[in-house]
Amino acid sequence: MGNWLIHDATLVNEGVVWEGDLRVRGERIDTVGGALSARADETVVDAAGAWLLPGLIDDQVHFREPGLEYKATIATESRAAVAGGITSVMEMPNTNPPTTTLAAVSDKYARAARSSVANHAFYLGATNDNIEVIRRFTRHDGCGIKIFMGASTGNMLVDDPVVLSAVFAEADTLIITHCEDTPTVDAALAIEKERYGDTLDATRHPYVRSAEACIKSTRLAIELARRHDARLHVLHVSTADELTLFDADVPLEDKRITAETCVHFLHFDADDYPRLGNLIKCNPAIKFADDRTAIVNALAEGRLDVLATDHAPHTREEKAQPYLSAPAGLPLVQHHLPVALERVLDGEMTISTLVQRACHAPAVLFGVADRGYLREGAYADLVLVDPQRPQRIQPAQLLSKCGWSPFEGETLCSTVVSTWVNGHRVWNEGDLDDSVLGRRLEIGRGRD
Repeated sequence: MGNWLIHDATLVNEGVVWEGDLRVRGERIDTVGGALSARADETVVDAAGAWLLPGLIDDQVHFREPGLEYKATIATESRAAVAGGITSVMEMPNTNPPTTTLAAVSDKYARAARSSVANHAFYLGATNDNIEVIRRFTRHDGCGIKIFMGASTGNMLVDDPVVLSAVFAEADTLIITHCEDTPTVDAALAIEKERYGDTLDATRHPYVRSAEACIKSTRLAIELARRHDARLHVLHVSTADELTLFDADVPLEDKRITAETCVHFLHFDADDYPRLGNLIKCNPAIKFADDRTAIVNALAEGRLDVLATDHAPHTREEKAQPYLSAPAGLPLVQHHLPVALERVLDGEMTISTLVQRACHAPAVLFGVADRGYLREGAYADLVLVDPQRPQRIQPAQLLSKCGWSPFEGETLCSTVVSTWVNGHRVWNEGDLDDSVLGRRLEIGRGRD
């Protein structure tokens, strides 16, 4: 690891924005202050006023390994993540085979130890028949238990009410849910097929994966969590209707029910389907302009606690299939921070709020040790982003294995200049130095 002096930065941390310097010694932040004098063994980085933020912690990614490596791998997607300012990722269980045993979770950690340039943790997936595994799973094994409370692939849909109740009653970790009610989705799809037949396309996706389906499932998850006093984190909130179910005025540390939204729900709405079609097909669906506005406002006020990606790459060929056959999911990690900053630069939220939701809050929610903040003694997970350096998104720049982005052709106002993971500058001015790998995240919070 090198020693660094990041000079003349605009530092953003814990609600404060100020101009100053930051010193890194080895893996850790040594000094956060005003003007610091360079030492002989330090590399000086002139930030020239750019924003220096804690590295982002993305609590929801799909890196497709094992079993789906033709779409993505831990190696390729972690490299795309650090290029987007994400220094730590939490990866989902719907791989092949699914991550529904302790052995499968351990296998993912072993794979990441060989290939991930980002820090990492993994979820255990719940099924209708692995409650004994769930009972043994603790925060020392992974970051939480993922429940698909809605249509899913393979055997990962948990729709047995006895099993659902047992998971919420007995899980020793945070429970993370995908909330869409399958019967409601199926009924809506039947109506759309009857109405549109072979012309059914992605413009109808927010009607198939409707707000009604989301809110019905979210209410069930919240009711179960309250009944059993479980810690619940609802993923990828996509509708204005769901927002009233969550508290805005309770400190995050005191909440037992929390919620996350994703960067594409801040950027796209239903008006983008005619232009992008299946390229923005995801579950839950990108909804309408009023939903987008409400989600941005809820993120700004703290009703939504975390901003993540739900990065879920598929190949161009898969996305080019007819609507009903095309898989749901978007590649997002490489442009997570610049896209989120669009909402800061247009005045819809402050940079401090963005840092709270994308850096501080995931660290608090999962109890991630010594990360998510610009604090002396913390790991030097850092991102330097220039809010005055526009970038046009082009395929040649993309690091995700699938090779495409829903943002292609757009010009974003900011650019990630450099990213440090554990004091190693892994990304700098478009160049990747993957000679040092990331680490397993220490998860400090379980059920209590």
